[in-house]
Amino acid sequence: MSKIAAIDVGSNAMRMVVGEVDEAWQVATLENVRLPVRLGQDVFSKGYLEHETIQHAEIAFLRFKHVADKYGVQRMRAVATSAAREASNGDLLIDRVLHASGIELEIINGEEEAGLIHLAVTHALNLKNKRTMLIDIGGGSVEITISTGQNIVSTESYNLGTVRLLEKLGTKNNTKHPFGKLVREYAEAARYRIEREIGDEKIIVCAGTGGNVEEIGRLRQKLFKADSDRFITMDELEELIERLESMSCDERISKLKLRPDRADVILPASIVLHMIAGEAGVKKISIPKVGLKDGILLDIAEELSRSPRPHRREQAWESALYMGRKYQFNEKHARLTAKLAAHLFEQSESLHDLDDNSLLLLEMASLLHDIGHFINTIDHEKHGYYLLSVNRLIGLTVREQNTVANLVRYHRKHSPTTEDDGFRSLPQKDRLIVNKLSALLRLADSMDVSNANPVTDVALRETKSGWQITLVGKSDLMLENWSLSKRKSLFEEVFGVKLKIN
Repeated sequence: MSKIAAIDVGSNAMRMVVGEVDEAWQVATLENVRLPVRLGQDVFSKGYLEHETIQHAEIAFLRFKHVADKYGVQRMRAVATSAAREASNGDLLIDRVLHASGIELEIINGEEEAGLIHLAVTHALNLKNKRTMLIDIGGGSVEITISTGQNIVSTESYNLGTVRLLEKLGTKNNTKHPFGKLVREYAEAARYRIEREIGDEKIIVCAGTGGNVEEIGRLRQKLFKADSDRFITMDELEELIERLESMSCDERISKLKLRPDRADVILPASIVLHMIAGEAGVKKISIPKVGLKDGILLDIAEELSRSPRPHRREQAWESALYMGRKYQFNEKHARLTAKLAAHLFEQSESLHDLDDNSLLLLEMASLLHDIGHFINTIDHEKHGYYLLSVNRLIGLTVREQNTVANLVRYHRKHSPTTEDDGFRSLPQKDRLIVNKLSALLRLADSMDVSNANPVTDVALRETKSGWQITLVGKSDLMLENWSLSKRKSLFEEVFGVKLKIN
């Protein structure tokens, strides 16, 4: 059996979990450790970590090292999130921790953080074929993840973390204070973004994670004499907020038996959780009692077992469709364009010499080529480029998404040019991919110029005199053939061949 461990360096505390992986690659928890080192208190008020705080972090990691040695841990991963990401001296924290304990600390981005938490939640709850919203309330940020089954379709980060709110809104006394009102007004600014992210599709499961959410579950059980701390209804959460607002921080410690580092942040956590869940229109919030450290542990176990992860193409498609619907695209046209573009890619392999990864990028661009219409039909390719620069496609790297954004930028009139900053910033290899794939995307899009879907398939083949393209469809396809003739020049220019329309 393998002993593994995960360390989560958050904004409010540092946590470690040690697990044992059995022959069936199942993970059993051996020990949980939580140390109240609050990095966010420095970072969200000063922008950097004080020397004393870094010293506390070193001491914490020496404790983690002792625990790992006690169990004979063979694999361990330590990650840091929001506060370490934003600290101007985050690199110093990493160096000092490594020097003190020999443990390598890794700062991860919000997307990977959300993915690991989602992995833990999928093991704790039955999410099969269910549209789920996961709300992770941390000290520095709140991550909202929308998924369908095991596939994440969207994840967004909001600066609504509890320690951040505490430092930003600046109430330090223990008397009654309109802190709740300040939190509500501050959080209100994010409501529109959250509403857009959730969309119109019904949320079946709403789950909350993070230490504060778990404490909310325990308070539900204690105050309302409930049987379970694994969920809370919206009505109960609203009543809990009223009770918390009526107490000072000291009263929460004495009457509710909360730790000092929990008593001051439980109110903003409850308000933010209620606001977000309310936007989703759910009646209750599940509390699976798992978090980032559990996701890391499962990730290590899956890596050891070489368990198959959700298929990358399936994940990317789910995310692209979600983005398209978010910006009210014509899904029928988008799917047909992607299908035709894929066929062109397969039939012209001898010309482009690209791999399956490039095919996936072409499909993503084909699905999303028209999302810019949401902003304005005029120059919608430029607007589409912008939307893809501010929204993440789950399943693609940042570099791959930049390629997709450029494909959308050049799917209509203009050819790729280094006069555009976006194209010039791409690595040379990616510029070549954009040139080749935009030529194919432009052909595919022109086959459905009327958006009436008359074309059902396409045949592209090499002949003695060059290349020939033939459309298959429901009518004479006069308009579509005319459109092809107008937009074939980029294909001929990029590949150095003549293209005849049959």
